[in-house]
Amino acid sequence: MKVLTIVGARPQFIKAAPVSHALREHHGEFLLHTGQHYDADMSDVFFKELNIPAPNVNLGVGSGGHGTQTGAMLAGIEQHLLEQNPDWILLYGDTNSTLAGALAASKLHIKVAHIEAGLRSFNRTMPEEINRVLTDHVSDLLFCPTQTAVENLTQEGITKGVHHVGDVMVDALYYAKTQIGKRAILTEHGLANADFYLATIHRPANTDHYEHLSGIIEGFKQLATSIVLPMHPRLKASLEREGLSMPPNVKVIPPVGYLDMATLLDAAQIVITDSGGLQKETYVMQRPCVTIRPETEWIETVHAGWNRLCEPNPGAIQMAVQDALKPPPTDHPTFYGDGTAAQQIVNIMAQAHG
Repeated sequence: MKVLTIVGARPQFIKAAPVSHALREHHGEFLLHTGQHYDADMSDVFFKELNIPAPNVNLGVGSGGHGTQTGAMLAGIEQHLLEQNPDWILLYGDTNSTLAGALAASKLHIKVAHIEAGLRSFNRTMPEEINRVLTDHVSDLLFCPTQTAVENLTQEGITKGVHHVGDVMVDALYYAKTQIGKRAILTEHGLANADFYLATIHRPANTDHYEHLSGIIEGFKQLATSIVLPMHPRLKASLEREGLSMPPNVKVIPPVGYLDMATLLDAAQIVITDSGGLQKETYVMQRPCVTIRPETEWIETVHAGWNRLCEPNPGAIQMAVQDALKPPPTDHPTFYGDGTAAQQIVNIMAQAHG
């Protein structure tokens, strides 16, 4: 079985690591990096840390408007699909790289396998929502991380090729947990034995609107505890554009690799984020989470009491953090699988290939 895998953004590198390792034991993989995340802090470090094989090709698309970026990816991916003629194209998540791969493969009648299928925020103003919906509707195999995702697909009339396998990010996180004691990031930043919150902000809904971004900054300022914030390039650019800066209690550090992020997460009291993947990782690591978004694809974390949604304003952030600091729920259901999702995915693809 020959598989052409598409990656392009930080979360996809993490998801691809366990699947690529399982896939290459008995099958062939051609790894195509679109170059959507292209600097070393957002790309190269993940390949090194997670022992992901080097990409066979990097399209080097870089940043740009949705149409420009997706169009460039579509053309580049199509060329390599024609050259490689794989049995499957393997896609992750909900980025422009995902959508471009799905469109290119479906028009060439190459089978599409989508990992993290069925997630829905039900907010069509999010570009990620459009990407994931369209990708699911042209996929032949849909690998769902949760039962909720399976039910979402059923409601859209998609039942064929749907498999509830758990979440490949749990596979990656199990590996990361074994490496936490070997990381020096806490010492490097003076965080050993310190009380701090971990924060990440990068969603356009927060970074591209002055009132939202300034509300988050003021909310951080009103929190008494130190906040550690790895600075996403989009957030950095937005702060510079708007003439804003983080308050003194926010310790801004450069973007960190996956293993260092897991180490920070393990040491933090709570997490404040607008990231999708970090919400889930926070849940698996049993840390309370505050999500600065009106909705989440990982609704199980909210229903279980480990995550709470809030608006990007100081009062809402203050209330959500106070709630997160209460004793966590005693119940912690295993929503996202047992760390065997990658092997299940490879087995199902091989069986479907025949």
